[in-house]
Amino acid sequence: MAQNQSSAPDTSRRSERSRRAIYDAALALVAEVGYPKTTIEGIASRAGVGKQTIYRWWSSKADVLLDAFLDLSNQAAEAAGQVPYSIPDSGDLAADLKYVLRATVDELHDPAFEAPSRALAAEGLVNEELGRRFVAQLLEPQLQLYVDRLRAAQEAGGVRPDVDPRIALELFVSPLAQRWLQHTGPITYEYTDTLVDYALHGLAPR
Repeated sequence: MAQNQSSAPDTSRRSERSRRAIYDAALALVAEVGYPKTTIEGIASRAGVGKQTIYRWWSSKADVLLDAFLDLSNQAAEAAGQVPYSIPDSGDLAADLKYVLRATVDELHDPAFEAPSRALAAEGLVNEELGRRFVAQLLEPQLQLYVDRLRAAQEAGGVRPDVDPRIALELFVSPLAQRWLQHTGPITYEYTDTLVDYALHGLAPR
C-alpha cells in the first residue's frame, strides 16, 4: 500500500510533464507549418511521447490545440496574479479597459502567443468548423468579460442604458483584431488607449 501511495505523485508528475510537452509541441508546430500540416504524429514526435498518449487524452489535433491555448491563457492569468481571469472594476471604466487592452497588446507581441494564434486565425477563415469551435470555446468567454464590465458600468450610470454591451465591445476589440490580423498599422498602447477614448465618447450618457 505504501509503495502505491509513494508512486502516485511520480505518475502525476510524469503525466503533467507529458501534457506540458504536448501543449508546447502543438503550439510550436502550428506556428511553424500551419494547422493543415500539423498532425497528431508530428505533435507526439516533437513532444517525445507516444501517439497513444495523445489519443488517451484527446480525440483530435483541434482538441489538443484548444486545450493548449486555454492553458496558455491560464498561464498568462497566473503570471498576472488574476486567476480566474477577469476585467478589473476600479470604478473607472476607461482605466480598466485601457489596462486590459494594454495587456492584450503585450500578448499579441509575445511570439509564444502571436505565431500560433495567427496560424489558427488564418485557418479559421477557411475551415468553418474549426473557426466556430475556437470562437465558441476561446473567444466568446473572453468577450463575455467585456460584456460583464460594460454592464456593470451601465448599472453605475457610466454607460447609456440603451447600449447593447455585446455590440459596444466591438468598438474597441474589433479594430484591434483587424489591425493585428491584416497588419494595417502598429499595435501599441497609444492605439488601444485611443480606441477606448473614442468608444466611450459614444457610449457615455448624454
